[in-house]
Amino acid sequence: MMKNRTCVSKAPILLLAGALFTSGCAGGPLTTREKGAGIGALGGAAAGGLIGSAVGHPGAGAAIGGGLGLGAGALVGDQMQGQQNDNYRQDEQIRRQQREIDRQRYETERLRRSGEY
Repeated sequence: MMKNRTCVSKAPILLLAGALFTSGCAGGPLTTREKGAGIGALGGAAAGGLIGSAVGHPGAGAAIGGGLGLGAGALVGDQMQGQQNDNYRQDEQIRRQQREIDRQRYETERLRRSGEY
C-alpha cells in the first residue's frame, strides 16, 4: 500500500517535469536568465526533497525548494544577463571607436602622402 502511495505522489511531479521539458525545448536557445532559473529550480527541488524526506514530506519539500530555487535562479540569471548585455554594448562601442581611429589614420596618411599635412 505504501508503494502505491509513493508512486501516486510522484506522478504529478513527473508530469510537470515532462511538460516543462517539452515546452522549454520549443522556443530556441535559452537565455542566461532561463538557464539560471532552470538550474535554481532543479537544485532547489533536489535540496528541498532531501530536507523534506528528513521530516517525512519529500514531495512538499521538493515543491517548495523548487519554487524558491526557481526565483533565486531567475534573479541570479537576470543579473548575469544584464552584465552580458552591458559587456556587449561596451564591446560594440569599442569597435565603433576603433573604426573611427582607423578612418582617421587612413585620412592622416592620405593627407601626408598628398603633401597637404
